[in-house]
Amino acid sequence: MLIVSETLCPQPKAEELRNKERDKLTLTWEQRRWLRGRFITASGREIALALPTGTKLKPGEIIVLGPDYFIEIEAALEKVIVVDVPEREMALRVAYEVGNRHFPLASNATEILVPDDPAMRNLMERLGMTLRVELRPFDPITTGKLQGHDH
Repeated sequence: MLIVSETLCPQPKAEELRNKERDKLTLTWEQRRWLRGRFITASGREIALALPTGTKLKPGEIIVLGPDYFIEIEAALEKVIVVDVPEREMALRVAYEVGNRHFPLASNATEILVPDDPAMRNLMERLGMTLRVELRPFDPITTGKLQGHDH
């Protein structure tokens, strides 16, 4: 079993990955921040994560660079609530209310995503938001250095 106890910093350059097999370790957003556990990669490699407290793995991050392969983190598809927020004020209101309840959120130009949870469904309905539940990769906004290191 391969044990990963530290991240690769700096990340390998593209030329270092050329001609190597790409293996992936698919993790939920919570698994990417817990950083302890035993997993099987897509190619069947057994791997144990024992990373320092505060480390957060990001989708696309390379965690192992072997002689003929590398292992890259991939975000798992997760059940999330998707809220369309075409206006800035609406997006700020939703983000404030979600953050006030200490839930993680992800966003892009027109949507906010939160974990599928009855409390979040009720909140969105109370705010008058149209929501849908979908399976998507979930990569929440983090506060960076205050909660750990980002690459």
